[in-house]
Amino acid sequence: MRMTRGKSNRWRLGVVAAATLAAAWFGAPAGAAELSSQVSYLYSSVSIFPPTVKGMTVCYGFVCRRRYELAFTAGDRAALSRIMAAGKASAAAERAAVQKAVVWLDRRLGPVLGTDKRIARADFRYFDDKHNFDCWDTTRNTTSLLLVMQEWGLFKYHSVGDPKYRGNVLVLQTPHNTAVLIERATGVQWVVDMWTRAYAQSPEVMPVDQWVKLD
Repeated sequence: MRMTRGKSNRWRLGVVAAATLAAAWFGAPAGAAELSSQVSYLYSSVSIFPPTVKGMTVCYGFVCRRRYELAFTAGDRAALSRIMAAGKASAAAERAAVQKAVVWLDRRLGPVLGTDKRIARADFRYFDDKHNFDCWDTTRNTTSLLLVMQEWGLFKYHSVGDPKYRGNVLVLQTPHNTAVLIERATGVQWVVDMWTRAYAQSPEVMPVDQWVKLD
């Protein structure tokens, strides 16, 4: 179908208006300009939107088969800001604060989703998807939280990196993936791995080079 110039201009204006309305309603994606293809794939692969400064889609039930739309309140932002403010002294202190922020998210979601009953290293073999996350869920959820906090300006020493994967059947290493932070001063990549810990326990935080050798 061929558009006349007048119709074409009206169509473009309509698209711009719709995009503007969507941005005003939903908020711009957190770190939208910086999302790598690997981070974007976390969301596109399960047909959800990336997080925004206003909220995030929480995945649970294994490979995001169950979902919950978390809208951040002013109280949520204040709580996370207080947690991260305690980590301003050093990069190590900031990573410790990130651990507390992930625990905060776990506690925030647990009573709502029923994931306060979750166990460490859960997968389909436990037949309890409605109470648990698999490692894909925790990677998405943790990455989303990190992106939101980054957009809020709560990181001084780190930025959000691409998720990392490990798994080598030749040495009986099981498949697993995790969220990642990059230390700006050194370029060292640090995992923030929630899946290997039970409800409300601090996630594992260690260099990627160390994490990839574990099982």
